[in-house]
Amino acid sequence: MTPSLAGAPPRPGVKELREAYESARAALLAWQTPEGCWNGELSPSALATATAVSAFSVVSRERFADFIGRGVAWLAAHQNADGGWGDTPESRSNVSTAMLAEAALILSGREGSDPAASALRKAERYLDSSAGASADSRVRALQAVYGEDRTFAAPILTNCALAAAGPTRPAWRHVPALPFELACLPHASFRLLNLEVVSYALPALIAVGQLRHHAAPSRNPFLRALRAATLAPTLRRLQAIQPESGGFLEAVPLTSFVVMSLAGAGRSDHPVARRGLEFLSKSLRADGSWAIDTNLSHWLTSLAVAALTAGGNRFEPDAARTRRWILDCQHRRGHLYTGAAPGGWAWTDLSGGVPDADDTSAALLALSRLGGEATDAARLGVEWLLGLQNRDGGWPTFCRGWGRLPFDRSAPDLTAHALRAISAWRGVVSDAKEQRALRRGVEYLRRAQRADGAWVPLWFGNQQAPRDENPLYGTAQVLAAWRDLGLGNGVEAQRGLARLLRAQNPDGGWGGDENVPSSIEETALALDALAGAPESESATTARDRGCAWLLARIREGGLDKPAPIGLYFAKLWYAERVYPALWTVSALGRILGGT
Repeated sequence: MTPSLAGAPPRPGVKELREAYESARAALLAWQTPEGCWNGELSPSALATATAVSAFSVVSRERFADFIGRGVAWLAAHQNADGGWGDTPESRSNVSTAMLAEAALILSGREGSDPAASALRKAERYLDSSAGASADSRVRALQAVYGEDRTFAAPILTNCALAAAGPTRPAWRHVPALPFELACLPHASFRLLNLEVVSYALPALIAVGQLRHHAAPSRNPFLRALRAATLAPTLRRLQAIQPESGGFLEAVPLTSFVVMSLAGAGRSDHPVARRGLEFLSKSLRADGSWAIDTNLSHWLTSLAVAALTAGGNRFEPDAARTRRWILDCQHRRGHLYTGAAPGGWAWTDLSGGVPDADDTSAALLALSRLGGEATDAARLGVEWLLGLQNRDGGWPTFCRGWGRLPFDRSAPDLTAHALRAISAWRGVVSDAKEQRALRRGVEYLRRAQRADGAWVPLWFGNQQAPRDENPLYGTAQVLAAWRDLGLGNGVEAQRGLARLLRAQNPDGGWGGDENVPSSIEETALALDALAGAPESESATTARDRGCAWLLARIREGGLDKPAPIGLYFAKLWYAERVYPALWTVSALGRILGGT
């Protein structure tokens, strides 16, 4: 059913589109660094801030009083009206972040004085009403969020147990006993063990598992002895996989969990803890907050290249400089703890990044647009993607065949991106291998399409949509793959396009799903997909109305107001300052390229 056109703004002309494009392009180029990349700016995170405060507090309240005080002040100033916290200042409250913030306020030792005391009282009321007034009910509320995945639930409960005081807060009996002793085994064996943590979580498996063993050892004497015997070798492995920056995955929450776990077990002077503290200290922002990660520099740079060249536009900045920067980001050695082969790219150029399917695909697409010599790197990257493809034909994030948990199973957005990247570099490896991979990937996407025509992504969501999903993003990504593969007239593409048109709001914009408020990011993604779709009256009308909505938001300064639609590890939300301009440039560039 086509949305009502009542009150729809007039169709924008080419001149208006060109002016809006130039405005968005200037905003995007303003974020480029002298090195030729885009570092962007991630939103401040209450969850990251809370975990950092807890880590510093467990190590030493006196030594890190300044960091703790600034973090507590930020948490108190950014508490939602209902007493909880969301992952970004624009996000609604959630149980996970509220439990971590409550623990941080207690561990800080400042709960007896304002503003921490007031914030703690409001947090307790929020948790009592949303998760129950007992420790058991709060654990059940957390389990309802993460299900069987212990990757994030176990560290959260560990953080809470370190701060335990009173019957409403989880204690050690609620913390799962993670099998850290398995870290002694070769990495290749992990996927055979059906672990309840995902592939990137080895640091937490070791550190949290060791603290749980320290605080509440197993009653089984054999298991207790085994774990005692593996403490030293697993600590050595933890030290070996810590990146040069000190930040595991460049992520403040993961690094904080490792530091507080080591400190809770009496190892605050361990080299891993010391380097983790240095990373956390350097990651503090001027306003007293921490972001979930240092930056998404490689992801943003590759997407910026694709955006600036959409619609046949030429990359006008120094292409050689940006190409060199992207090439330098390629991982040329196997990764220490995911076991990734050489050839992939991570989301950042920093040492804590881990090669993954989405960023490798983005790099390959960017290199195909920049020109110059990149064949050897592209061949290695395509081989890396081909080696990652799962048996079901789709692509996971980090590791092939690891398990059923999020980030390790195949996903439509990752698969669509990989298909586009392989297609862009056809001929750099065996044609038979490429054709087989493309065929299997297309078949996976056909099976993954929902009955309503949509595809649901892994790495983006919308907190106002059912189940926090973002079928708009997923559908737009798959339609881009159909476009690049010459399948835009196929049945699946037409069903996806129809679903996209149904999701358009009466105001002309798009949100993450039907009847979800419009955002610049999601509207731009929808317009980008429509620009490559077969022409029809309904698609043209929807595109014109979407452009009118987008142009109005640009005139209101909307490019500086990112929406929290990005999903980080374990359902963590973030907003990125560059996304609105980036996706707007891509959409309008593609639309203008067809005018």
